[in-house]
Formats: sequence, C-alpha cells, structure tokens
Amino acid sequence: MHSTHVESLKAKHAGIEARLHDELSRPAPDDTTIRRLKREKLRIKEVIAAH
Repeated sequence: MHSTHVESLKAKHAGIEARLHDELSRPAPDDTTIRRLKREKLRIKEVIAAH
C-alpha cells in the first residue's frame, strides 16, 4: 500500500506540473494560479520525500 500511495502522489505531482506548464504557456498567465500550483506541487514533493 505504501508504494501505491507514493505512486498516486507522483501522478498527482505530474498532473500539477502539466497544469503549471499549461498556465505558463498562456498569453497572460495568472500569477495567483501559478503560485498556488507551485505551492501544491512542493507540498506533494515534500510528502513523497518523507516516505
């Protein structure tokens, strides 16, 4: 179960990375959305590292 949880977090991290890339590719990216996505991505990365 432990590895399943980590794999799920990695998939979520990759999804956030894709959303962040999409937002940054827009003609007028929203800074608030970018900051929120980066914080969420970092939080997930920290959880993965703790396992």
